[in-house]
Amino acid sequence: MPSHLHEALIELFHRRPALAAELLTTSLGVAVSSYQRARLESCELTDLAPTEYRADTVVVLTDATGPVFAVVVEIQLGRDGDKRWSWPVYLTTLRARLRCPTVLLVLCPSTALAEWCATAIPLGQPGLVMRPLAIGPGRVPIVTDPDEASTSPELAVLSAMAHGARPDREKILNALLAGLRTVEDDRASLYADVVLAALPAAARAHLEELMKTGTYEYQSDFARRYFSQGRAEGEASGEAKALLAVLATRGVDVPESARQRITACADPDQLESWVRRAVTITDIDELFA
Repeated sequence: MPSHLHEALIELFHRRPALAAELLTTSLGVAVSSYQRARLESCELTDLAPTEYRADTVVVLTDATGPVFAVVVEIQLGRDGDKRWSWPVYLTTLRARLRCPTVLLVLCPSTALAEWCATAIPLGQPGLVMRPLAIGPGRVPIVTDPDEASTSPELAVLSAMAHGARPDREKILNALLAGLRTVEDDRASLYADVVLAALPAAARAHLEELMKTGTYEYQSDFARRYFSQGRAEGEASGEAKALLAVLATRGVDVPESARQRITACADPDQLESWVRRAVTITDIDELFA
């Protein structure tokens, strides 16, 4: 099953298909055909054979005449030998479908994995070798310009994930926040979550501090709601623990279904009401009556 990180990284390309072209040109120096628009293409890359092949994302660059360049984007979080058999199929199937130059771009969380993914794949025909274009953290562009981050917040997200732990990270993190201000709250929340999850403790605390106390807090409704939600969740968690402690002290049996209902409750007021009721009850059914 794909991980949250895997799906979140795919979402970056779904939100901004041109990100694929930006990474190819800025990180790998690949000459991309001149285009007017970047769009998503079906990820189903099955041809006539019965085996089903599905890429993570397919981006097609087009001009007035149609497709001019295509990118198969793969998010690779670990080694998978099967991909060395399926990746060539992705390229040849998409190339035949669109009739334009096609490349494979693999995004990796570590340099070692990127090097493994970039290893040449011999296809059997003499001289015919496929070399995947892989990007690890070291090849992700460093975005410190707020204007650049505002133009491509998804690139700023990748920059913060790859370089946010550097000693000089403040410009990188501030650029990220500038990018988050340009997108809707749900999208900003997703991007903030994936960056915070990727950063080590010190860098994560630094970013949270910038979001809470810097000028960003006063410019972004998202930041206020993000941390208000976090405080509410923290309060609910504390109330749930207090409620379970009261029930245990009074010797009230708490079956697993009731425990799950208590810990899943995110309403601090409801939990506080249950705590007051728990002081007098003798049976768990009375708590929810």
